[in-house]
Amino acid sequence: MEAGEEPLLLAELKPGRPHQFDWKSSCETWSVAFSPDGSWFAWSQGHCVVKLVPWPLEEQFIPKGFEAKSRSSKNDSKGRGSLKEKTLDCGQIVWGLAFSPWPSPPSRKLWLRHHPQVPDVSCLILATGLNDGQIKIWEVQTGLLLLNLSGHQDVVRDLSFTPNGSLILVSASRDKTLRIWDLNKHGKQIQVLSGHLQWVYCCSISPDCSMLCSAAGEKSVFLWSMRSYTLIRKLEGHQSSVVSCDFSPDSALLVTASYDTSVIMWDPYTGERLRSLHHTQLEAPVDDSDVHMSSLRSVCFSPEGLYLATVADDRLLRIWALELKAPVAFAPMTNGLCCTFFPHGGVIATGTRDGHVQFWTAPRVLSSLKHLCRKALRRFLTTYQVLALPIPKKMKDFLTYRTL
Repeated sequence: MEAGEEPLLLAELKPGRPHQFDWKSSCETWSVAFSPDGSWFAWSQGHCVVKLVPWPLEEQFIPKGFEAKSRSSKNDSKGRGSLKEKTLDCGQIVWGLAFSPWPSPPSRKLWLRHHPQVPDVSCLILATGLNDGQIKIWEVQTGLLLLNLSGHQDVVRDLSFTPNGSLILVSASRDKTLRIWDLNKHGKQIQVLSGHLQWVYCCSISPDCSMLCSAAGEKSVFLWSMRSYTLIRKLEGHQSSVVSCDFSPDSALLVTASYDTSVIMWDPYTGERLRSLHHTQLEAPVDDSDVHMSSLRSVCFSPEGLYLATVADDRLLRIWALELKAPVAFAPMTNGLCCTFFPHGGVIATGTRDGHVQFWTAPRVLSSLKHLCRKALRRFLTTYQVLALPIPKKMKDFLTYRTL
């Protein structure tokens, strides 16, 4: 889609419905994920099952006229033939999903440990967080179970790998803790992060691997150091439980979504609240039912860092441009729970309470040279380092996203 157009539904995947299941319960799609290279899509389709689907989708799933747009290149289509759809039976309800970065030298070591007879195959990994507190680690290409991580005492709600390929995994749980695992050391638990007083819903690692954000059923958000595994600060500003968080691609921004119907954009380095995006009319009086209907479920950044997507209980998928305080596009969706962008842009995947996944067109824009320069600089400069530069204030404001 072009900027300003409404999202169009590209495709919808639905789980099979065996008669032995009671489809009134445990069928939710709590998590959806694309592999970082865009070759796989995973979704927790309910009833203890994760579906791994090669991307792009088979043509029968995509309406006529969209086939070319769904494929990023001819090479993708050619290489896709060796990838086969897989079903992972996890034995427990699946809440969280995370792909490892790909390819990465450490993951090859993990593969070699379990597949010594195939020395030249690298390993893309999928982590699944389960209802009983277990985390299962799968090899995507074969669907084999590699590791089973134990430690959490309740549901593992979310998972996040460090983007640098080091195979450090962070898990967030209803037991009110986050745990750090090193998959290069047979899944050794290397740290437990405590301090939340409620269930931890979400965890997100900054792309520069310096910070970890965690959101629990509380009004504040915790920021942790990924170097020392200590608490840096609490971000306070929401009026109800925070349930989702995500960093911008350059690590310069953090967004948090709450049941209070708002998204707050923060500077994670200073803790400054930069702007808020409200999902209700500010002028109209809001009663409890209105607040409940607009409670947020999920927020995520687009891969170029110019847009946000949000899913709320008012049955709408919204797309926001960073510089605007109102959505630039809406799409109707029922019972939405989660959303994520395709890593190369152009598509948003959403998961629902009935176990379905929907794929929507997302804005495709050519980033301005100014934004590309800002993103390149912010990948290695903190806010404080930018403010210390001998440059005009106007330029500092732009580089720190005070102006857009």
